Amino acid sequence: MQQGTTRLLQLTDALSDDDFAASSSLTGWTRAHVVAHAALNAQALGRLVAWAATGVETPMYRDMAQRESDIEAASILPAQDLRDRLHDESARFAADLSALTPEGWSATVRTRQGRAIPAMEIPWMRVREVWLHAVDLDAGMGCDDIPPDLAAALMAEVAAWLGAVEGCPAVILRPSDDGEPVMMGGADLPIAVSGSRAELLGWLTGRSDGANLVAAAENGRQISLPALPAWL
Repeated sequence: MQQGTTRLLQLTDALSDDDFAASSSLTGWTRAHVVAHAALNAQALGRLVAWAATGVETPMYRDMAQRESDIEAASILPAQDLRDRLHDESARFAADLSALTPEGWSATVRTRQGRAIPAMEIPWMRVREVWLHAVDLDAGMGCDDIPPDLAAALMAEVAAWLGAVEGCPAVILRPSDDGEPVMMGGADLPIAVSGSRAELLGWLTGRSDGANLVAAAENGRQISLPALPAWL
């Protein structure tokens, strides 16, 4: 988590003020939106930490409308204010995590989607945010810059999440660089999709169109990539 936070902060600090207004790799979001969201996510996850520490239910967001409006409002702040906010919220969140007691780490909280989790999973939620949004800044970092073990863990988690969505096609992901195949989707004969782990992760998370991936039917015939549900 700290490694990814440092990388995100370095990329953000290297942007000029004008760079903040440029498009990110996320449709409809500028780089300022990405930085605003990353800062607000630290704040929202901090609410879960407070919930775990005190036992007082403190959801990440009141509702999705609040989440979206807060991001929009923060995205128009001056660039230096956004840099400072990302630094401050990230540091506060890390400090609050460090202060959790053993009882706090095992306390149950709920994610934005309503899933009950132990507080010990909160750092992993931040790991996803900082590494993938560092990619989304479109500032020189790609999925291939994510540490291999982390990319494998993210790929497995996203595949499991997508595979549970109704209508997800049956797919077997075959990393060409290293790692075990990953199954996802329905009970039909799976489509084999091959490529580097970074390319597979980019495709699964909607950060790549999968142009460098190869899809094949059971008989080995090359086919088009299957359409996937949107992740989160």
